[in-house]
Amino acid sequence: MSSLKKNFLLDDSTTKVNETMRCEVISVSRRTDVPAWYADWFMKRIRAGFAQYRNPFGGQTHEVSLRPEDVMAFVFWSRNYAPLLPHLPELDDRGYSSYFHFTLTDYDTPLEPSAPPTDHIIKIFHALANRYSPKHVLWRFDPIIFSEKMPPERMLERFERLAERLKGTTERCYISLVDSYQKVRKNVEPLIKQGWWGEPPNQETLQSFAAQLVALAQRNDITLHACCETVFSGIDGIQQAHCVDPLLLAQLFPDTFHALRPAPTREGCGCFASRDIGAYDTCVHGCAYCYANASHAKALARFNKHDPQRSSL
Repeated sequence: MSSLKKNFLLDDSTTKVNETMRCEVISVSRRTDVPAWYADWFMKRIRAGFAQYRNPFGGQTHEVSLRPEDVMAFVFWSRNYAPLLPHLPELDDRGYSSYFHFTLTDYDTPLEPSAPPTDHIIKIFHALANRYSPKHVLWRFDPIIFSEKMPPERMLERFERLAERLKGTTERCYISLVDSYQKVRKNVEPLIKQGWWGEPPNQETLQSFAAQLVALAQRNDITLHACCETVFSGIDGIQQAHCVDPLLLAQLFPDTFHALRPAPTREGCGCFASRDIGAYDTCVHGCAYCYANASHAKALARFNKHDPQRSSL
């Protein structure tokens, strides 16, 4: 317990540690939107008790147990949980624990051409929070994209509208600035000319923006967590993000929690160890800024060839 308290700032009233458990956190998934597009495949893997995935860098195939006794918790990531909702009673009955990253930015076309309507998504957000709790559902206002058509003041207005509608359904909002990876730059070239894509403002403007974002979040009982953004570090009211968060896992699931090792996925990442069963180039939301797809056409082709009976995506 002493090392856990030192590393994660836990106290005896917050959690207990099961020293015999060595089950894993399963990410579902940073690489694609499994709940939105592959919920049936995921449930088949649950019933089979395992899944396979390919290492996106080395290409090796790995297998991971999905038996309840081997899963500390699922950390889900999606912008549309509607297809997964009917399966939640089965997951609960089987004894799985879960928390949910829920992306909602309301950018619409042309940045998010296939995103579900915001009104629909907010209903799903409320349904998840009502089934579990506001602690279980983490809002991702991510990525933040500044442009000619979306200057800081309009971004603040957008955030405020969403925060007011989500008040009482979540306690955390995760934020980050968009990353212009090479494949992203290629996909957004037409949007630059249309004024939908631009460079971030200077640091002074960004910090002023962040301070106003904090005030709006606090007004709606939400804490901000910055993901891989040093520009926001040191701003009062913004915490370091841990998307796979041992403190949250310990608070939500004390009976199965055990200490996790830090496992950042990139510079500035605060995540701890998990196994990701997703695959890149398989999400067909078509978001222009997506780092997980080389192109929408490639993702759509792989989606159309998907076999839900396979052990991997």
